[in-house]
Amino acid sequence: MYNKYLVASSLHQIQSLLNTISERTKNVTDVNDFLSSPNGMILLDAVCMNLIALGEAVKNLDKVSDGELLPKYNQIQWGGIMRMRDKIAHHYFEVDAEVVLLTVKEDIPLVKSIIDQMTKETE
Repeated sequence: MYNKYLVASSLHQIQSLLNTISERTKNVTDVNDFLSSPNGMILLDAVCMNLIALGEAVKNLDKVSDGELLPKYNQIQWGGIMRMRDKIAHHYFEVDAEVVLLTVKEDIPLVKSIIDQMTKETE
C-alpha cells in the first residue's frame, strides 16, 4: 500500500500545474498567439516548462503510488504526458507549437477533471 500523504502531495502539485497552465493560456485561441510576438514566445516557453514539470510530477505520482494509481484512471494516456515531458526537455528545438496548443486546449481540461476525481477518491 502506498503512502497516502505522498500521493496527496503529488496530486496537489499536479493540480497546481494544471491550474497554472489553464490560467496562463485562457486567452490563447490560435497558434499565432504563441508565435506572432515576443510575449507569445515567452508564454510558449513558460507553458513548455510547466508541461515538463507536469510530466515529472506524473512520473513521481506513479512512483509514490507504487504504480497502482494511474492504471485505475485509464481515460488518460499517462505515458503520453511523460513522453511529452521527455520530448520537450530533450528535443526542445523540435517542439511544435500546434501540438502544445492542442494539448493545452484539449488534453489539459480532461487531465484536470481526472486529477480532481483522483484527489477526491484518495482522500
